[in-house]
Parts: sequence; structure tokens; C-alpha cells
Amino acid sequence: MANHFSALKRVRETERRTEFNHRNSTRLRHQIRNMRRLIAAKDNAGALQALPETFSVIDRSAKLGVIKKNTAGRYKSNLHRRIKALATQ
Repeated sequence: MANHFSALKRVRETERRTEFNHRNSTRLRHQIRNMRRLIAAKDNAGALQALPETFSVIDRSAKLGVIKKNTAGRYKSNLHRRIKALATQ
């Protein structure tokens, strides 16, 4: 167990940061999962409506450091490509 003041403070900061990261990564996963379900159900209107909110969550996660910038771009590209394919069917 940590004994020094700075080590104790570091433990507290790490706990807060871990909870913050967990909350944001969960929000990201749920949003992407909902989008994938809409695409799988071939609900083009619902997917188009949820797209801006999903992109916002992905961008916010990249900004906060939950995921990397290229990962965010890949998620957005894949989702957008699948929605465009759904619209052409």
C-alpha cells in the first residue's frame, strides 16, 4: 500500500481516471452496437438518424483519449460505408 502523500494522491487520481475512461468507453461501445443493429435490421431511416449522434460520440472519445484518432476514423468510415451500401439496396 502507498505510504507517501504523493503516492496516495496518485491512487485517488488513477481511480477517478479509470472510472471516467470506463464510462466513456462503455458509451462508445453501446452507441456503435446500436448502429450495427440498425444496419443489420436494414433500418436505413433509423441508421441515418442515429449517424450524427454516433459520429459525435466517436469524435468525443477520440478527443478524450479513449480511442486513437485513426481508430475513430476507421469506425466512422466503416459505419458510413455500410449505411451507403444499405441505401443503394
